Amino acid sequence: MTDGDPNSPTVVAVELERLRGTVEAGFARVDGALALLVQRSDQTDKQLADHEARLDALERSRWPLASITALAAVGGLALGAWQLAGG
Repeated sequence: MTDGDPNSPTVVAVELERLRGTVEAGFARVDGALALLVQRSDQTDKQLADHEARLDALERSRWPLASITALAAVGGLALGAWQLAGG
């Protein structure tokens, strides 16, 4: 066997080393992409938690529609009674 033979140990070792380098570079790219995705996921989780807190605050501060309807009915009833009483 000579070094020009594709089955020689030297050629196989060189090709395996080249393959190893390619695989390592690919894993490094995948690792970087995964790190970026984790960072974006963390940012999205923080934004979602902030939006949920703001929505909860808005829901607590607004009046329910049923309460507004009841107040309008009581106001209308009071106005009608006042008008009937001669006011």
